[in-house]
Amino acid sequence: MSFPEKSRKRWIEETFFKRECVKFIPSSWDLHRCIPVCQVCQNLIRCCCGRLMGEHSWQEYLPPVSLHPGPGQDVEEDWSMELHTKASPTNAYGTIDFEDTATRVCRAKYVRVAVDSKPEALLQLMLREWQMERPKLLLTIQGGSENFTLPVKVKQAFSKGLITAALSTGAWILTDGINTGVSKYVGEAVKTFGSHDLRKRNTVGIAPWGVIDNNVDLIGRDVFRPYQPLGNPLSKRACLNGFHSHFLLVDDGTLGKHGCQHGIRRKLEKHINLQKIHPRLNQGVPVVCVVVEGGPAIVSTVLDYVSNVPPVPVFVFEGSGKAADLLAFLHKQTAVDRQLDADIEEDFLVRIGGVFGVERTEATHLYTLLLQCMDHRQSITIFDSESEDQMAPDAAILTTTLKGTKASPAEQLSMALAWDRADIAQKDVLVYGQHWQVGSLEQAMLDALVMDRVSFVKMLIDNGMTMSRFLTVDCLEELYNTPQGQTHRFLHHLVEDTKQTSLPIGYRLSLIDIGLVIEYLIGGAYRSNYTRKQFRAAYSRMQDKEGRQDSSSSLPKHRRGLVPTRNRSPQDLHFFRTAQPYKRKEQDVSPGTSQEMTLSPGLDEASMLVPFNFSDLFVWAVLQQRQQMALFLWQHSEEALARAIVACKLYRSMAFEARQSSMDDNVAERFKTYSLEFGQLAVDVLDCAFRQNEQMAMKLLTSEMETWSHFTCLQMAVSSCHRPFVSHSCTQTLLTDLWTGPLNMRKNSFLKIILSLLLPPAILLLEFKSKAEMCHVPQTHEAMLFGLDSVKSASSPEGTDHMDSQDAERGLSFHNKCLGSVSETVSSVTVLCLFWITRLYDFYTAPVVKFWFHTMSYLVFLMLFSYVVLVKMGDRPSVQEWLVIAYMLSTAVEKTREVLMSEPRKLVQKLKIWFSEYWNVSDFIAILLFLAGLVMRWHPEPYLTAGRITYCLDIIFWFIRVTDLLAVNQYAGPYLTMITKMTSNMFFIVVMMAIVLLSFGVSRKAILSPDEEPSWSLAQDIVFQPYWMIYGEVYASEIDPCGTDLPCPPASFLTPILQAVYLFFQYIIMVNILIAFFNNIYFDMASTSNKLWKYNRYRYIMTYQERPWLPPPLILLSHMTFALRAINRKFSGDAEREERSSGLKLYLGHKDRKKLHEFEEKCVQAYFHEKSECLHSSQINRIKATAERRDVHDGGGSLREGQLHPGQPVRVGLSAGSTPGPFGASRGHPHSALCFRQPTSGGSTPGSMSTHHSIPARPPPQLVPPTRKCCRL
Repeated sequence: MSFPEKSRKRWIEETFFKRECVKFIPSSWDLHRCIPVCQVCQNLIRCCCGRLMGEHSWQEYLPPVSLHPGPGQDVEEDWSMELHTKASPTNAYGTIDFEDTATRVCRAKYVRVAVDSKPEALLQLMLREWQMERPKLLLTIQGGSENFTLPVKVKQAFSKGLITAALSTGAWILTDGINTGVSKYVGEAVKTFGSHDLRKRNTVGIAPWGVIDNNVDLIGRDVFRPYQPLGNPLSKRACLNGFHSHFLLVDDGTLGKHGCQHGIRRKLEKHINLQKIHPRLNQGVPVVCVVVEGGPAIVSTVLDYVSNVPPVPVFVFEGSGKAADLLAFLHKQTAVDRQLDADIEEDFLVRIGGVFGVERTEATHLYTLLLQCMDHRQSITIFDSESEDQMAPDAAILTTTLKGTKASPAEQLSMALAWDRADIAQKDVLVYGQHWQVGSLEQAMLDALVMDRVSFVKMLIDNGMTMSRFLTVDCLEELYNTPQGQTHRFLHHLVEDTKQTSLPIGYRLSLIDIGLVIEYLIGGAYRSNYTRKQFRAAYSRMQDKEGRQDSSSSLPKHRRGLVPTRNRSPQDLHFFRTAQPYKRKEQDVSPGTSQEMTLSPGLDEASMLVPFNFSDLFVWAVLQQRQQMALFLWQHSEEALARAIVACKLYRSMAFEARQSSMDDNVAERFKTYSLEFGQLAVDVLDCAFRQNEQMAMKLLTSEMETWSHFTCLQMAVSSCHRPFVSHSCTQTLLTDLWTGPLNMRKNSFLKIILSLLLPPAILLLEFKSKAEMCHVPQTHEAMLFGLDSVKSASSPEGTDHMDSQDAERGLSFHNKCLGSVSETVSSVTVLCLFWITRLYDFYTAPVVKFWFHTMSYLVFLMLFSYVVLVKMGDRPSVQEWLVIAYMLSTAVEKTREVLMSEPRKLVQKLKIWFSEYWNVSDFIAILLFLAGLVMRWHPEPYLTAGRITYCLDIIFWFIRVTDLLAVNQYAGPYLTMITKMTSNMFFIVVMMAIVLLSFGVSRKAILSPDEEPSWSLAQDIVFQPYWMIYGEVYASEIDPCGTDLPCPPASFLTPILQAVYLFFQYIIMVNILIAFFNNIYFDMASTSNKLWKYNRYRYIMTYQERPWLPPPLILLSHMTFALRAINRKFSGDAEREERSSGLKLYLGHKDRKKLHEFEEKCVQAYFHEKSECLHSSQINRIKATAERRDVHDGGGSLREGQLHPGQPVRVGLSAGSTPGPFGASRGHPHSALCFRQPTSGGSTPGSMSTHHSIPARPPPQLVPPTRKCCRL
């Protein structure tokens, strides 16, 4: 036995006791007064405790000699538990295995406890030892203890309502635990509707130990006891019900007497009521009494519940009989007038006497108790299962719990939040005209987010909760610092990896830490809003101000999610209102913003709100691994496509970090699944948008997103390696338009371009795209500035308004937009010149033209370089060599420019990203090798020869570089992708082949040359000949070394044998394995190589999009232009805007951006609508298939499509345990929290399908798991 088990047993035996009668007090003094007590007396006369004389323990007292009272002794001595019983450590606890439940395994924990046990110890036993979940609701079932019959409808409503309410809220059910009366019906309800999991079957039976049949079989410490619930029908004892999960067997020292459990049960209920319903909520666990049938004692019990302070709500099932029906009748009759009429009162008294079988006096007393119960009628709810307009029984029970406790609206909302029953809160709490305290709804939203209540977050948002006012810095930090076990530790590990240091215990994460984590996970040039200078300055300023307030105040400050905003400056108020960096300078506003955002004391609060507050909450849900919450928040606000890609990237990076940290494989797999889910969402939304409007869909890909570090969706997708997204038709169409630029060419495009490059006047004959055809194509900042400069140079300075240019799409050709105004102010000659200059600029800046221009220059360079290395090298460079040197140096300058002008901020990050590309590493080595050869080339022999040899080796790199030019081609590109995959995956097979080669080469050389001196030529002899043998050169003349005139070395006969084994293993086995490996890769890559090529195509196009149009060595002129422009921007103070505007982006004005967001929202709604239609059609198909199968089975006389009977609804699509209502998210479909629920009609007609009990005729749009498409969109 382990130490924890010993400790647990010791704690139970030290805490709980049993009671045994130690003094025999006869129940009657009139019989058998024989001295001494005869055997007949011992077997007939019982003690007041219910036991015979032989069943007592005589440790404290001696057995009586006579039952006749002695002199001076009272004739009758009252038996008392305190005086006549002894407490000793309990001897009965463990697990019961009920044997007659063959259909399912039913086991229960049990313990024998004394009647005076403390409720605190009992609750600790349930929570710590029995591992029961903390209750969020306590359903105490009161009713008849004898067997009775319930009507069918009442039984159905009671069973389903009770178990549904318990499972949906995490409630405990308290009963008497015996297999008779109402406890038996509770067991049947658990059997029919309950869960198989023992931890979820929190049905506790509190039964008297002395009444339990065969209780002797349960005696034992920490034992596993089989128990037979079917007892002797003639016995007055009762059996335990087999469908309860836990039993408290209350022992008061008596045998066969009921009632001792009521006191300890009531104490336990009151103690549970004092416990918190959730660690975050101050509301206690609500208790509700459910009454079914019942005798006279139930009336007193109900009065005790409703007269308590605070009252315990009572839920009565009308029609169950006896006390329940009497309560229901009196409750209805006294609804208007609290007093009954005389004749009705008389009939009611007669009815009480007839129901309970009591005299007139007792009936009058019971009537008085019933009237006292009606004084608290607001705490009593009558449920009539026969009524047609009655709500669902589980909802009725929970509504009674909310209304009957006299709790405030905030407390009622807390209870519904703990239960995760947003339908109850929507119907009974968030009603029109309800008064709410300031901050109560905000606190409820914070609690719902922390507790991961998706349905409640949706409900609060639908009821007017504004995220821009709810989210503050303190609120976000509290959300990130909420302990969530492994999730919280993983986030701390990410912060430690980001900061490269260990965090102290109890460290509180700040938003700046979160920003660093986001940048670390996304990588590249991404900059989080939480790490920008403005945010850091505002955050530091607020921390300093809070520090001064804390130091000057003697009261401690409790940092909650909602911080008072009084005594703050407008800048600070704005900062805490929005959790976004305060922008104090005018140029901090993006080019696409329609109004400059400056803060002054005169601005009202609404104008200072940042529109994208859902994005911060969405990132929190992703980092906290709350997938359902993230899926729900994904639907709100703008930029849904961007958020899906961001989530895909974050989850992918988190999966990588989990694998690197050697965490559980399930964690990494879960992250990967989440990433694929959001990735599929992005692809589906893009596909839906592309089918609706191609140009608007392509604008979604390249429009600048201020919320996401001014990235574009396409940039983010490439950063996250989202290949299906990049290979989508929409993305490829956009890339094709980017590749051709303004040129409108379909056939023989390369011939036209080469001809135009060789003969520039031919450019005037080319066809260019119109402004409408180019409206979706983004431009580099250089192209945008060229359009602005050309317009400004041709127009007057006062003729153009800066705000007008901001309201237009920056991605369009600005000279086209201003051509009309220009033509009015300047001469036609100037306009014509400007037009042709612009045509030339558009031609030479097109990526496809750059590609052919650079390719032609590169081929000329290779020809010159080949000439240099093939002819004799003189002491001084020739003209051809000078051209090669100029090409190399200008290429080196261009590579330096690529590094310096890349998007990352720090030089280390720039170099890291640049060297991550294979061709950049190859170019770097080739340039260094050429520079080394160039340095040696200027020195006399032997350095001159070494420099020439270096040239010869260096040209290999430049010839291999030609394969990268072929990657642009649609047909050659996929093959190059296959070759790259084969080369990268053949490493381990080559290592094994090298091991075999070395093992043969060393042994062969050692046998054939035993007298070799140490030299480096040994390594050559070991490797070279065995290597060439792989390709068929077996060196036949050297196989038999004894065939020559030289002396035969010892054991030389072994070399032919070793060579035969080597060739067989290396040539037959290893080479064929390598070929089979390549063949397998080829077939695997054949289906995906096209997608991989499409993904890599982005890199090729972006390379030439950002590259200057002049090839080396003329590219130095472009570098000089860039340098002059950078100096100009630095002195004009526009450097920060240029840094933000780097890359290929579509800059939209405020109106255009708004239209784009509206289009995106429509696409998301259309996507959900298509999914719902697909789900609906699949359900109909399943119904049709089921009907057809039934027709075949029944001969065609059964259910057919269009002949669904209204009384026989078909249940399809609802998971087990799901509950009706628009917010049953956690009990239905895993994505049902994302449903856009629509109200349904109450009635149903033949052929229609109800929402609650059948399939809706048109189900509300809901999110189907996007990882599996149910139909082709």
